[in-house]
Amino acid sequence: MAPIVPTGRTGLAGLLPAALDAVAGRPNALRLPQRRGVVLLLVDGLGSEALAARAGHARVLSGAPRIDTGVPTTTAAALTTLATGRPPGEHGVVGYTALDPERDRVVNQLRGFDQDLPDDWQRSGTVFERAAEEGMPAFAVGPRHYAGSGFTRQVLRGARYVGARTMEDRLTAAVDATADGGIAYCYVPELDVAAHRDGWRSGAWTDALETLDGALSTALAGLRRGRTLLVTADHGILDVPEQAHVVLEDVPGLLDGVRHLAGEPRLLHVHLQPDADPGAHADRWRDALGARAQVLTRAEAVEAGWFGPVDPVVAPRIGDLLVAASGRTACYRAADDPGRGMVGQHGSWTPAERFVPLARFDG
Repeated sequence: MAPIVPTGRTGLAGLLPAALDAVAGRPNALRLPQRRGVVLLLVDGLGSEALAARAGHARVLSGAPRIDTGVPTTTAAALTTLATGRPPGEHGVVGYTALDPERDRVVNQLRGFDQDLPDDWQRSGTVFERAAEEGMPAFAVGPRHYAGSGFTRQVLRGARYVGARTMEDRLTAAVDATADGGIAYCYVPELDVAAHRDGWRSGAWTDALETLDGALSTALAGLRRGRTLLVTADHGILDVPEQAHVVLEDVPGLLDGVRHLAGEPRLLHVHLQPDADPGAHADRWRDALGARAQVLTRAEAVEAGWFGPVDPVVAPRIGDLLVAASGRTACYRAADDPGRGMVGQHGSWTPAERFVPLARFDG
């Protein structure tokens, strides 16, 4: 495993631009030498803390340095940051769900591109499009059923999509795709799926980690000279027990003046009625949640740089209030929210969610 020098507050934004620059023979943020091809493997939900706790099951990745993914620690936003090299405040995907201000409704950022969102919702060009402009091959490899999704079309624009069923098949396909040069992005969702269903401490999550590590070992054995494989993740994850759930409807008066709830249980975007005072509502939420969450107004969150520079078109998609869970808290509108069945959660600022590995392997 070669040393790596991550730069920038949000590490994901610099990775694909660095890969592109390395293949083009330019100086880059990761200080990679000139490369024939670079594969970037993104493992959904693989946090550095969980990896360290299960290091004996992942000997290839064990000891990898870490980077900060930024906020929100959620797949839709993080993958768009990775693909565009831009923060959420610029590309516009600010959470798992977000308010579409023009239609005054909350839309899902992973599935909404198929039916609800305009074509210009994702506002930034992609690194794959930049590669195409330079005449460089660019590939995206993932599960077959994602090939035609709206999210793939909008976020992976410019890449040739290759579908493959297993982790091993996907990683092999990504390495093979760069045999003649170029960049390839490879997506592994299996660990995130297992964590949401059973928790990252479960046997299912550990089994998925072992499968991943075995696939990496095989791929590295065939990594040709002049090629580099980078391995990272979009976010980490933590297990949230039911006793840490906050049911918002059970807190008297808390939802008064609230028009919409968006985001995710660990980073709520609270959209208020037009005549509401965000400062007064922020105080109410702080009093109700105490140490269980950090509550900022949109203005405070933007000033603090949570979403990077924020385009005026993107700003209304961000909640009037941001409720970032501390500890293992998760907030739900109602007791019967189906999301309460998920064990593994992410979205907020804790080290378990923010820090992910970044490993580099050179052929």
